[in-house]
Amino acid sequence: MRPFLLLSSRAEPEAAEEEYAAFLSASGLDPAGLHRVRLEAEALPELDLDAYSGILLGGGPFNSSDPPEAKSAVQHRVEADLRRLLDRLVERDFPFLGACYGVGTLGVHQGGVIDRTFAEPIGSVTVSLTAEGLTDPVLAGMPPQFEAFVGHKEACTVLPPTAVLLAGSPSCPVQMFRVRQNLYATQFHPELDRAGIITRARVYQHAGYFPPHELDELVARLDTAVVTETARILANFVTRYS
Repeated sequence: MRPFLLLSSRAEPEAAEEEYAAFLSASGLDPAGLHRVRLEAEALPELDLDAYSGILLGGGPFNSSDPPEAKSAVQHRVEADLRRLLDRLVERDFPFLGACYGVGTLGVHQGGVIDRTFAEPIGSVTVSLTAEGLTDPVLAGMPPQFEAFVGHKEACTVLPPTAVLLAGSPSCPVQMFRVRQNLYATQFHPELDRAGIITRARVYQHAGYFPPHELDELVARLDTAVVTETARILANFVTRYS
C-alpha cells in the first residue's frame, strides 16, 4: 500500500507530535503508512503524487482570512506552497482531507468566503449531516448527528461554488464540504479525542482562542465531552483510498 502524507504547520513540538499521534490513531495507520512534512519548518518539496494514496492536512496557527500585512513570512510561504499543491490536487481530483485549516485553504482556493463570522471557541458541538453527507462514502456509518471537537477563529461563510455541503452546525453552517469527488475539508477536528483537545487547549492557552485564566474551567468542560464518532471519517478516508 502506498503511504498517506500528513502536512503539518504546528511549530510547538508538543502540539505537532500530538497531532501526528492523533492522525495515526484515528486513521489506523502506522508511521510507515503516514509520512509527514512540517510546513512551518521547511518548504514543501515537489511531491510525486503517484507515490501517495492521499494527502491529509492538519490544523494550525494560520488564518487564511488574516490581512496580508498581518501574515508572517512563514505563513505567506506555507500558503503559496499549499496553493500550488491544491492546483495539482484539484486538477487530478486527488484524495485530500484537510482538518480545520483545510476549510480555509481549500475554501479560499475554490472561491469561497472565509472570515470570522462563524468562529467557534474550543469545545464540542453537535454536527448534522446534509442529505449529501448521508450518502458520501467518507461519512459511511456516521450517525446523522454527532459530537465533534472544534476551535477556530475563522470559518466558511459562503460555500465555494464548486463544493458540496456535507455537514453543518447551528454555530457554524459549513462544517464539512467536498470538492469534485475526492477532496474534503472539515471545520471540526476528526482526529481529536478528549486527551488531544485538552493538550491543544493547554498548548494554545495564550493564542487568543479563550481567556487564559479560564483554562482550568475549559479543561473541566472538555473532560466531560462525549466525542466518539469522528475518527471514523479518517478511517473511512484511508480505507477508501488505500
